[in-house]
Amino acid sequence: MSEYPSLKNYLADWAGDSETRAAVSQTIEAIAAACVEISALVARGPLAGELGAEQGDNVDGDTQKALDLIANDLIIEAMHNAPVACLVSEELEEPSTINKGAPLFVTTDPLDGSSNIDTNVSVGTIFSILPTGQNGEDPCCLLQAGKEQLAAGYVIYGPRTALVMTLGEGTMAFTLDPRTREFRLTRPAIAIKPDTTEFAINSSNARQWDGHIRAYVDDCLEGEDGPHGTNYNMRWIASLVAECHRILARGGIFLYPGDIRQGYATGRLRLMYECNPIAFLIEQAGGAATTGTQRIMDIEPQQIHERIPMIFGSIHEVELVEKYYAGLNPSHERPQLFKNRTLLRH
Repeated sequence: MSEYPSLKNYLADWAGDSETRAAVSQTIEAIAAACVEISALVARGPLAGELGAEQGDNVDGDTQKALDLIANDLIIEAMHNAPVACLVSEELEEPSTINKGAPLFVTTDPLDGSSNIDTNVSVGTIFSILPTGQNGEDPCCLLQAGKEQLAAGYVIYGPRTALVMTLGEGTMAFTLDPRTREFRLTRPAIAIKPDTTEFAINSSNARQWDGHIRAYVDDCLEGEDGPHGTNYNMRWIASLVAECHRILARGGIFLYPGDIRQGYATGRLRLMYECNPIAFLIEQAGGAATTGTQRIMDIEPQQIHERIPMIFGSIHEVELVEKYYAGLNPSHERPQLFKNRTLLRH
């Protein structure tokens, strides 16, 4: 057996004689093939054209870049060669019918972090695979909680291109070999450290946060003199896949809460094609993903482009943030527990 098994061989061994697993494997291979093409475009940068040029707005009002639309088209094209009934994409207002009667649905953010295209910061493709259920002809049956996912992952386009995925049996990473254009298994069992001293949040929005998040961040910034008794580092990349990749590599916590700005009350990340697949990956690696008050993968979606707050990463730090939500009201008044500075970590 090769030291670094290919994605194709790994999936073949995993699928065995199962029809469902074979369908999932075929779909992942199709997504991976599209992502190899996207990776080549990202690597060429301006030599491939003005990939960062604005092309209007998507259904949620976010600016679309040229590469957003190219990536979306490549994913859709790939799905026609997979057992996928329907595709939901950040770049499409409505679900796209692919192969009627097929057993799977796919949700995707074809190019996460596209605002970073021109700055040469890592971007990626996020995907989630779900069963069609009993009513595969009805796109509404796509509105399933994240716990129903059969597989999920992302491809990150950085100094090297990597596919990080879960099949519900742990989280693993495959690295793209540019010589053979094959993904090969390089991290078979990713485990997130349960403790961390690193958090990622867009601190420019601090004045917009509610008291729960302000109190947590304030206490982190007090370092070893604060209630956590430790010095923290702060990060912010503005690319969900890059933030997740860092946490899978060395632990940490990522916070994108709702805030008081118009349109941000329920957060900005999309439940079905951003939060659910990332939450699946994180949980399968031993971490946790929450809104602050609810497990991400327990949420029953009400619409395909629904937005929610998201906090994920090292499990003990996520649990610590949940204590802030349970013990603080939005006006930032601390109950006696916090006034005495006795909040303890695990």
